[in-house]
Amino acid sequence: MRLTRCQAALGAAIALNLLGLLYMSWLRHQPRGTRARNPRPGAAASNGANGAGAGPYRVTILVREFEAFDHAVPELVDSFLQLDPGLPVVVAADTLPYPPLPLPRVPNVRLALLQPALDRPAAASRPETYVATEFVALVPDGARAGVPGQLERMVEALRAGGARLVAAPVASANPARCLALNVSVREWTARYSSRASSASASANCDALDGDAVVVLRARDLFDLPAPLARPVGSGLFLQTAPRGWTVRLLLDAPFPAARQPPLATAHARWKAEREGRARRAALLRTLGIRLVLHDGDGGRPEWFGCGKDSPRCFGTVAGDTPAYLYEGRWTPPCCLRALRETARHVVGVLEAAGVRYWLEGGSLLGAARHGDIIPWDYDVDLGIYLEDVGSCEQLRGAEAGSVVDERGFVWEKAVEGDFFRVQYSETNHLHVDLWPFYPRNGVMTKDTWLDHRQDTEFPEHFLQPLVPLAFAGFVAQAPNNYRRFLELKFGPGVIENPEYPNPALLSLAQSG
Repeated sequence: MRLTRCQAALGAAIALNLLGLLYMSWLRHQPRGTRARNPRPGAAASNGANGAGAGPYRVTILVREFEAFDHAVPELVDSFLQLDPGLPVVVAADTLPYPPLPLPRVPNVRLALLQPALDRPAAASRPETYVATEFVALVPDGARAGVPGQLERMVEALRAGGARLVAAPVASANPARCLALNVSVREWTARYSSRASSASASANCDALDGDAVVVLRARDLFDLPAPLARPVGSGLFLQTAPRGWTVRLLLDAPFPAARQPPLATAHARWKAEREGRARRAALLRTLGIRLVLHDGDGGRPEWFGCGKDSPRCFGTVAGDTPAYLYEGRWTPPCCLRALRETARHVVGVLEAAGVRYWLEGGSLLGAARHGDIIPWDYDVDLGIYLEDVGSCEQLRGAEAGSVVDERGFVWEKAVEGDFFRVQYSETNHLHVDLWPFYPRNGVMTKDTWLDHRQDTEFPEHFLQPLVPLAFAGFVAQAPNNYRRFLELKFGPGVIENPEYPNPALLSLAQSG
């Protein structure tokens, strides 16, 4: 079949259109910083001034910290686009903001929804999908673009070395200030303290408090376990500080703040503060922080776990080795606090009732070694005289069934054998175990034995008399000559040579 001239012309036109569509599709999928190889006159100067676009310094503006119900994000985005219309901008939210977010309808401004959805591919919920530049500038709501060259200066400071992040304060009511931050993963604790300001134009910090624009390499940001977790400031530095990354704060290069900042009404501020507290608590629990300390501020400790109305931070213990030890962590500090509170309460009840008791097992070892609970222990053990049980109302009640006392502690008979257990609350099962011993031919024995190396009989003379010993913030009763008592139970040198409760499963040396 021969083609006519008309058919050939039509085929050529279709082919040209297809080639044009393919070329436009290819352009749309190129990294934004590499598209404008031959920019229009004046565009190169604009890109170089802001450290983005076709110049050597390529930055994506990333807006994550804003409240959907009251914000100034469109104005923030417009302020940066006025300096450089081609600047890549990503606004990230968990779900589609409501009311709808009126962003400029240009290819270099994108909305990233981070919560997975059935109707979107997996890559759509990963923030790194939207960033094709070497650097990222995290910009909080209420900030505005600074002077030309400001981002370029921050990138130059970052490339100069000495810090993995570079920040500039926002000239808001709460500008960023420098903090020292020590994060102990093993102890589930973050400790903040103010870092003295200097007369220089910059300072190196572990963390910042307040409003700031932060620039870092995109690969560094997205290598963090929770790169865009909110609140962004707290989450970012809690993840960078343990890695030894510092942030250089450029004090003489602040970004301007919006003339009409967001959250201008009392109701909006109240709502933002309430939701911010909930997000911060969820973030700290996710990152494994249970205690936040503020030194030199007169700040009170902040606890994030193990309340009376919440379950304890770990599950059932197998082989005397809690799950957190396998993670390279010790007992969460909130759990230790609850154990101390429970132990103090139980000892007070026993002493008031005239019940003879003493620190037993690992609790006595902790008192001898630390004056406290062993940092990786998960309960408290007390021995009591079986014949004194009837003197205590709570123990008598526990023999008949579970008893909740006036302070919410639960007294009950243990299901594992013939001993008593006092739980922190009905919800939180951190506990003190009470082991009833009785003398037989001068030796203290009991009716229930568990497979613990320290669970053994001992001469009664260790209890005649009992002696006071500091423990967990109060003074408890302990066997006399408790060193010999402990070495009888655990072996020689036990006080000086700490070890996990079941070294056959996991030893202290193995945990690093």
